[in-house]
Amino acid sequence: MAASRLGKRVWGGLIAAAIALPAAQASAKEAVDLILHHGQVITVDRAFTLKTAVAVKGDRIVAVGGEELLGAYSAPKVIDLAGRTLMPGFIDTHVHPKPVSPNDIAVEAAKSISEVQAMLRAKAKELGPGKWITGYGWQESNFAEKRNLSRADLDAAAPGNPVALLRAGSHSAAYNSAAFKIAKVDKLTPEPATGLIERDANGEPSGIIRERMDVVSKFIPDPGWEAMRGPTITWLKEMLALGITSLHDASGTIDDEPEGKGGSDGRDIDPMWGGSNMTWKRAREIYAAMGGELPRITMYIIHPGAERLRAFPYHTGFGDNRLRLGAIGENAVDGGFTGPTAWLLADYKGQPGFRGKGRFTDAELQELVDSAAKLGWQMGIHAIGDAAIVQTVRAYHNALMTIPDPAHRPNDRRWFTDHFTIMPPEDTMATMAQDHVMIAQQPNFLYNLDDRYSALLDDWRLAHNNAIATPAKKFGLFMAFSSDNLPIGPLTGLYAAVTRKGPSGAVRGAEEAVSRSEAIRMYTANGAYLSWEENEKGTLEPGKLADMIVLPFDPLTAPEETLLSAKVDMTFLGGKLVYQRK
Repeated sequence: MAASRLGKRVWGGLIAAAIALPAAQASAKEAVDLILHHGQVITVDRAFTLKTAVAVKGDRIVAVGGEELLGAYSAPKVIDLAGRTLMPGFIDTHVHPKPVSPNDIAVEAAKSISEVQAMLRAKAKELGPGKWITGYGWQESNFAEKRNLSRADLDAAAPGNPVALLRAGSHSAAYNSAAFKIAKVDKLTPEPATGLIERDANGEPSGIIRERMDVVSKFIPDPGWEAMRGPTITWLKEMLALGITSLHDASGTIDDEPEGKGGSDGRDIDPMWGGSNMTWKRAREIYAAMGGELPRITMYIIHPGAERLRAFPYHTGFGDNRLRLGAIGENAVDGGFTGPTAWLLADYKGQPGFRGKGRFTDAELQELVDSAAKLGWQMGIHAIGDAAIVQTVRAYHNALMTIPDPAHRPNDRRWFTDHFTIMPPEDTMATMAQDHVMIAQQPNFLYNLDDRYSALLDDWRLAHNNAIATPAKKFGLFMAFSSDNLPIGPLTGLYAAVTRKGPSGAVRGAEEAVSRSEAIRMYTANGAYLSWEENEKGTLEPGKLADMIVLPFDPLTAPEETLLSAKVDMTFLGGKLVYQRK
């Protein structure tokens, strides 16, 4: 009997141990908050490794690997990617917030001038006579008529309302007669410095002003920040739907900082951006309230003048991984091709003697660059034409050679030229390589502005517009991608970078294309490097922020046209699902 009871106890213990074993194994798994698996994970690490699963705890990536992660980690939320692609969120290194004001029409969606006119009639009826009607984002290539808006077009639709419609790219705008009357723009109005009023055969303003839109825009009542705070937040959330988890706001100012600390107490408000844009002060307020729900921002600061910049107590790098100060920029050295007034070293095609316009003398630009360099700021100046790039690089070189860096980054200042649309002479690129000057470029310009480039550029400049391979591979220049709102969607930029195709399908300089993996790196990891955050984000590696997107296709192998039509399925910011496509 005793032996029998002993045997029962031993046998019972073995059964209990066997039952407890799975529980012990389960408890041995490390607890995390989120696991995504059964997909293709593009890590964008140094070796461009491909995996299938990621584990996230808090806002950081814990592990990247294969399906074995399911055996090593447990999480309350496990997402089966079902073969979809997980990759780092896009980092747009040059974009301008464009929230919708109460007086705006959705002109960017118009497919014809008659559709614009219908929008104007409806908005005029809504607002009543005399009220300004505004809007952003039209472009003639989207119109069935394939031409610019004219004063007559706008007069026909809204004769009783002043109308101001900013073209995509913000380098020109269309106005009607009521707007010109308020601004006193007529046949006798002289050309504004650094701008151009387009005129008809009789010398009358035809409706388009290039670059100096402030000639009219200063008369448009500013809706004010209280009215625009909500639309600005809405716009920021829309970036998440495009897979953008970080962006560089290229229109930040310090105008509303206290006087004596960089601000102007309402004076000197930048005429292009007005008083309702998201300043550094306003961004701090928004991000203190809801930073975890919005894409991370690195904010450029438009140079406010040497005296005010000296009075501002911060410089590049101040802030945190939600909101931080970036470069001084994009103070424009020239215009753009949406004007067009980009400053070239050669005549525009079919326009003898016209090469665009520069906005600074050499001395003026040098003073701007030097004043920022002495205070430890990064530089990110707008230079689109090759002549503008030459002038900018020369000013950078002079400052870098003579002004020590007070931020203690003597060999790591990460200055960059913004745009780099028309490739400059080789000696300029050699100087950039020597000085470690980088590029924030918009490959989507090649796609979106192909008709403008075809009409305005000689054959060589047309083939090498928005060049990538030559500056990056021949001269070793570091390049990060962005959009400048033309359009914002990064997938269009990837398409243009790897195909060099415009909407017509014509290939522009195939030798300037890069591979898909190179283009993806330029839109993710390289963007993080531009703001000294390469150890924080831009790749899917342990320890980094879990800023990730899910694509319903493989961007490395899918047909090229997929990049133009596909949408983002999911966006994660610090491991939190902040967007999911319905």
